[in-house]
Amino acid sequence: MVSQRSGHPSHVTPSTAGSTAPSTAPSTAPSTALLTDHYELTMLQAALAAGTADRRSVFELFPRRLPEGRRYGVVAGVGRALDALEAFRFDAEVLAVLEDVVDEPTREWLASYRFSGDVWGYPEGETYFPHSPLVVVESTFAEAVLLETLLLSIYNHDSAIASAASRMTMVSCERPCLEMGSRRTHEEAAVAAARAAYVAGFAGTSNLAARQRYGVPTSGTSAHSFTLLHDTEADAFRAQVASLGAGTTLLIDTYDIAEAVRVGVEVAGPGLGAVRLDSGDLGSLAQQVRDQLDSLGATGTRIIVTSDLDEYAIAALAAAPVDGYGVGTQLVTGSGHPTSGFVYKLVAREGEDGAMVPVAKRSTDKISYGGRKYALRRRGRSGTAEAEVVGTGQVPANDGDDRELLVPLVRDGEVVGREPLEAARERHLRSRAELPLAAQQMSRGEPVIPTIRLD
Repeated sequence: MVSQRSGHPSHVTPSTAGSTAPSTAPSTAPSTALLTDHYELTMLQAALAAGTADRRSVFELFPRRLPEGRRYGVVAGVGRALDALEAFRFDAEVLAVLEDVVDEPTREWLASYRFSGDVWGYPEGETYFPHSPLVVVESTFAEAVLLETLLLSIYNHDSAIASAASRMTMVSCERPCLEMGSRRTHEEAAVAAARAAYVAGFAGTSNLAARQRYGVPTSGTSAHSFTLLHDTEADAFRAQVASLGAGTTLLIDTYDIAEAVRVGVEVAGPGLGAVRLDSGDLGSLAQQVRDQLDSLGATGTRIIVTSDLDEYAIAALAAAPVDGYGVGTQLVTGSGHPTSGFVYKLVAREGEDGAMVPVAKRSTDKISYGGRKYALRRRGRSGTAEAEVVGTGQVPANDGDDRELLVPLVRDGEVVGREPLEAARERHLRSRAELPLAAQQMSRGEPVIPTIRLD
């Protein structure tokens, strides 16, 4: 993603840790087994005692609906979930916490827990719609039920961030968006948010832990405190340029914007990399700053805007001479939808005769559909998506233009679906591009394609 004006990435040259993240979870990774709910373990205890724990089962993670007004969603967190699954172990330290939670036979069972089943899922970066079977877990009841909270917490958060980020990058007119919301959320959520935003097209992040863990490019500017530290704004600019070079980004709204632009060009010269606006009427100010920069000969200096941006504010700035966006609070809170509303339900289990029996919840407003699901994206001859087709018990018929959506993630307990983050990022752009044009509308509406269920 590049600036329309200059063709340079982001508002300062990003520092990268490589184009791909570490490919496997560290063998010394701390256990994720307690990132769960109490009732999953007490259900396990009761099932072990009843002799039903080993019944073959199919659980599915899916959305009943999209967040209100949204036209599509984005799957994110797949790689993080696979890492967490590999680290899902009940070691001595973890079992000590459970001494007054479950009985000794259950703790003994947990001590040797290793997920040995299969997991299928939508690959990371894929778009989704109501009732898309995003994750299908096939195993025993005992093995699969323990994964409910772990999977939901990762998928619900990361997909909410990626869904918001996708809307922002879609309306940014290919101007780069930088994630900078670390100070507006939990410290670990900030790292996951930076990763999810990158999947959905953000150019990078300010979060250094996301660089270390996942290889997300990082960049940054300066804060008002750096200007206030110095006796004059000119002194602050000189210090920054002397240390970071003329290609740096100067924050120009601490005092008087027009004077800051004049001083900035005087200090850095016409090769000044960028200036940042963090307050006021950003569209109007950007035009004034652009005119002034051009009059001073700094025609290549980029203008970056920040200040509580969301997809609507970014869309409103489409005609302004803006070269990039820094997005914080609205991104890391899902732009009004901090969770995706995914659920994890048992949809089939082994019957007395050994055959799989569909099961489903029938509560009002919380209906689920029994049976193992398969999905494909129905596309027209032009390649435009027309429907999400979900079949029960078998893969829906493919007329040649469609694409199957579920891929193997875990086979016989071994992770097989891990991939570089860049692959998820590229997939998202392809998946979003095949949606009908109505997906680009920021107005509230229904899902851009229907979900067709085939029983």
